[in-house]
Amino acid sequence: MANPQNAAAPRREFTLRGIILGILITVAFTAANVFFGLKAGLTFATSIPAAVISMALLRGFKDSTIQENNVVQTVASAAGTLSSIIFVLPGLVMIGWWTHFPFWESFLICALGGILGVMYSIPLRRALVTNSDLPYPEGVACAEVLKVGSGDDTKGVEESRAGLLAVMWGAIVAAAFAVIVATKVFAGDVASYFRIGDGDKSPVSGFDFSLSMALLAVGHLVGLWVGLAMLLGAAIAWVWGVPHFSQLSTFTGSVADIAGDTWSHKIRFIGAGTIGISAIWTLAKLVKPVISGLTSAVAASKVRKAGQLHTLDRVEHDIPIGVVGAIMLASFVPIAWLFGHFANGAGLGDHLWLLVVGGLVYCVVMSFLVSAVCGYMAGLIGSSNSPLSGIGILVVIGAALLLVFTVKPMLQPGQEKSLVAFALFVTAVVFTVAAIANNNLQDLKTGQLVDATPSWQQWALVVGVIAGAAVIPPVLDLVNQAYGFAGAPNAVAGKALPAPQAGLISALAQGVIQNNIDWSLIEIGAGIGVVLIILDAIIQKVTNHKGHCSPLAVGLGIYLPTSATLMVVVGALVGAFYDRRAERGKRPESAKQLGVLLASGMIVGEGLIGVLIAGIVAFQLFPLELVGEGFATAGKWIGGIAFVVVVLALYRYAEKLSRGIQ
Repeated sequence: MANPQNAAAPRREFTLRGIILGILITVAFTAANVFFGLKAGLTFATSIPAAVISMALLRGFKDSTIQENNVVQTVASAAGTLSSIIFVLPGLVMIGWWTHFPFWESFLICALGGILGVMYSIPLRRALVTNSDLPYPEGVACAEVLKVGSGDDTKGVEESRAGLLAVMWGAIVAAAFAVIVATKVFAGDVASYFRIGDGDKSPVSGFDFSLSMALLAVGHLVGLWVGLAMLLGAAIAWVWGVPHFSQLSTFTGSVADIAGDTWSHKIRFIGAGTIGISAIWTLAKLVKPVISGLTSAVAASKVRKAGQLHTLDRVEHDIPIGVVGAIMLASFVPIAWLFGHFANGAGLGDHLWLLVVGGLVYCVVMSFLVSAVCGYMAGLIGSSNSPLSGIGILVVIGAALLLVFTVKPMLQPGQEKSLVAFALFVTAVVFTVAAIANNNLQDLKTGQLVDATPSWQQWALVVGVIAGAAVIPPVLDLVNQAYGFAGAPNAVAGKALPAPQAGLISALAQGVIQNNIDWSLIEIGAGIGVVLIILDAIIQKVTNHKGHCSPLAVGLGIYLPTSATLMVVVGALVGAFYDRRAERGKRPESAKQLGVLLASGMIVGEGLIGVLIAGIVAFQLFPLELVGEGFATAGKWIGGIAFVVVVLALYRYAEKLSRGIQ
């Protein structure tokens, strides 16, 4: 039902100072994220750190609001996701096609793809945010931080004070723990790889528990059923997959090396197949809510045109669907030009129109599909943990296959490299769309929880996309000249950055076009996905829809390393245990909310300190390690015990806070 009074309430939201602050944070975080991602193979989410910085800086202004802080974090959140283009774009350097990153081509890939990602996510908002029960762990955490930090909640004084303490101590402890991990006094993980049986040919397996409070907190926020689904995926990968394929492997090295090689070259492709079939199933289930979302968007646009915008509730104020359509059409023109320009430069001018039209159609259709899937995955486990590289695998395989069937038969032998480069170029555009949609829906969930206006958030993300797109090419060029990328012709010996995802995706493009990829692995993954879809339907029927086994979450458990999944599982179990204890207390809902706030604080603390550590590493300010490799075993024991003790202490503290609320 419309709430005219709420819609008309005056307040500061999309402000010049907020946009400028958001752009400054975006520039700094994007630069750090690009380097950190190329070095470590992962990027960090920037929404919550940006929200905390915004609240600290804008607190001195009496007229600042929670919605203004939300716009700042929305602008800056582009840094955490747009920088994911490093999972694709360096591939063009790795295959020797580019020697540097041309500014305008790289900028337009990021900017146009990012803007399309924003536009695609607008009709998806109603389907995946407004009318969905997906947990959106990072979106919820960011909203809780904004509420507590801005003092803009409706709770009693005691509840507000307890909530602030839970966030603050969660953040302080998580940040302190991450700092000690960076010094190597505490190990960053507890891992073990071993043979199952005797003999040099016996199968191998292992596990890796990342000692990350942020991952544990994500597990708390996503809930028990998602955590169990990811555990099932990890079990499929490491109880069956790695042991089975390692026994067939001819790779030599240590047990850890064999396990890592098997997971990287076999299990990830099985996981990609499971994600692919689960994604198709997810899309099929989203058809009805997406159509409903488009219908309501058109209805809202008619009300706006009739001059009755004030009669709509604020949460219905998207960018008008007509403007969305116009921006999308306007974006397709330069994207088509980019494809044509690249095709001419690649010596494929004789097939220009086929490549331009085919590339554009593939980009338009695939971008919308991956936007929906990435939005769903972000809602399921958070945008930081969403395996964008898995989506990149599916996109590059699709692009390469289309080129093999349509263009390759008309080329002279020896021109395959041009097709590989074009496949990577098209994938880069689609990948940018996916990355932003993956993030934008998380932001819109935060906005929903803090009563923000969706249209202002959507415009804010467009600003963040353009700012981030301007920073990424020069930073990529800088690190390419200073270090190079592993496997690239100009790589600096001993200093080359691994860029593992870019290496994998470029190798896949070459494998498909040169016809030497192992399709059986993807087929096995797809078969597992079909079984999981049936299993999920059975579980939902038996439990009357109270339980479920998300096929997509299982696919993520197969695809992601155990360092990214097992601690999420632990967090889901810890969160479920805490909630069950809370239900026996006098104020169960308040106690559960304090658990959410504590988890949010952990994500805040590790996120903020992660930015600082990334900056120290990127600019080589000073060495962080205090101990050598000889301390590694002791560090595992000390770090593991300390992690358990600290987590127990934090949750006991949250329980104590809940008992103090009258």
